Amino acid sequence: MAPTPARPRIILDCDPGHDDAVAIVVASHTCDIVGITTVAGNAPLERTAYNARVMRHILDIDVPVVAGAAGPLVVAPAFAGYVHGESGLDGADLPEPTRPLDGTDAVGFIIDTVRSEPGCHLVVTGPMTNIALALRMAPDLGDHIAGISFMGGGTFGNRTPMAEFNLWADPHAAAIVIGSGLPLIMAGLDVTHRFQATPDRIERVRALDGRLASVLSGLFDFFSENYRSRHDDMAGAAVHDPLAVLALTHRELFATSDSFVDVMVTGEHTRGMTVVDQRTLVDRPAANCTVLTDVDADAAWDITIEAIAAGSRSV
Repeated sequence: MAPTPARPRIILDCDPGHDDAVAIVVASHTCDIVGITTVAGNAPLERTAYNARVMRHILDIDVPVVAGAAGPLVVAPAFAGYVHGESGLDGADLPEPTRPLDGTDAVGFIIDTVRSEPGCHLVVTGPMTNIALALRMAPDLGDHIAGISFMGGGTFGNRTPMAEFNLWADPHAAAIVIGSGLPLIMAGLDVTHRFQATPDRIERVRALDGRLASVLSGLFDFFSENYRSRHDDMAGAAVHDPLAVLALTHRELFATSDSFVDVMVTGEHTRGMTVVDQRTLVDRPAANCTVLTDVDADAAWDITIEAIAAGSRSV
């Protein structure tokens, strides 16, 4: 991918979700957000759209929030209440947002915004339904998008042994996006599981003043206890989604590999699986994706703390 501007313009397509909420915070501090679009994923669409409005309200940012797809292209909808709670943001008392949605046609919003904001990046932290539909409806979008940085995939799974949740939730959409030929950055589980909300890191959030820090420390407590109780080896929740933002704004934090990536759309264990070609054969397929393989987690958490502190001062 071409070098990213110091403060890239992005559309953040998300399904908040605890880690999506953190991605919104980090993006508000490091990017120019031209829109937040929502999709069903961690929770039903009505709730993910509401949660995005909550985060906009807490951060007091003037950014449109537009709801999108209520379900995947082909497979049946499935949500992640077992991870995020039924609200998608269990664990904290959330304020009631005062500003309504700015629309319910996320696909149209993405198309219109990308055409009017050439060079905009898409940061995708939920199922890729909105993005796939936009690419289908407007094949010229590839001429205007600077690239897509997404959280999803990896060489192991969390929803099945081989499939990460976002790609499993809508594998057909993921196949369209990953096969689009656009510049891609993949923040998969191999790297996001290295970025955990450990007790010490949560205490750094709790020590900050302001409503945002208070809300996020409660969210981190719930999210991390859930992870610790469901894993043999996790010290805290994997805070997946901010890494898709930081991959654009702080590339020096990451080790990467340019690889060919494909998506399986069927199979009990393989639906949503990303096939990452790690061979050294000369005749392997050409790379289509920059895959994040490692992260300086302490430095990434420092930036997250800066973003939370800035967001706490803004209200």
